[in-house]
Amino acid sequence: MDRLRGWPVTLTEGPVGLRPLRLRDVNAWRETRLRNADWLRPWEPSNPETPLFRTGLGPYISMVGTLRREARQGLALPWVVTYRGAFAGQLTVGAIVWGSARSAQVGYWVSGTLAGRGIIPTALAMAVDHCFFTVGLHRLEANIRPENHASRRVVEKLGFREEGVRRRQLHIDGAWRDHICYALTLEDVPRGLLAQWRQTRQKTAHDGSS
Repeated sequence: MDRLRGWPVTLTEGPVGLRPLRLRDVNAWRETRLRNADWLRPWEPSNPETPLFRTGLGPYISMVGTLRREARQGLALPWVVTYRGAFAGQLTVGAIVWGSARSAQVGYWVSGTLAGRGIIPTALAMAVDHCFFTVGLHRLEANIRPENHASRRVVEKLGFREEGVRRRQLHIDGAWRDHICYALTLEDVPRGLLAQWRQTRQKTAHDGSS
């Protein structure tokens, strides 16, 4: 696939936004990750190209270059997550497979100071709808460590289906770790995941006020 349909794109829902990752995000990215090193370390791939504690520009430039190249090849959608216009984290749809699969994997992180505000569920709902209804994907997976309860709550709130454990799937925080596979297909959200998430939040707010 020469060019990804529907990319680049910026998406917004209230104070939450998704926009393409840029080279000039380096300072915000570096500062946020250093400040959240302990928050992120247990869930981070052990990847020497993007270590948490390096302060140079090299790892970030390498990551952005790789992701932008994959986006041009139709293999990834690398977004920055914003909250009230400020850098808040990342959400990347990657490992896109076309042909008869039309599937991809999604990964995300958010600053610990912003956790619990519905930012990542909202961002993920927007990303899912864009992937299904504009890009043309059919299946999205999120593979999460069993111990990462916060990240598991995100996909469970959105109705991702738990499909089992993938043994020692990824090298995380210095060792090979098991991951739980969660997935959604287009048929699971025929009217869109964002609309479903809005209804869930409205119901929660109503129940909390009654």
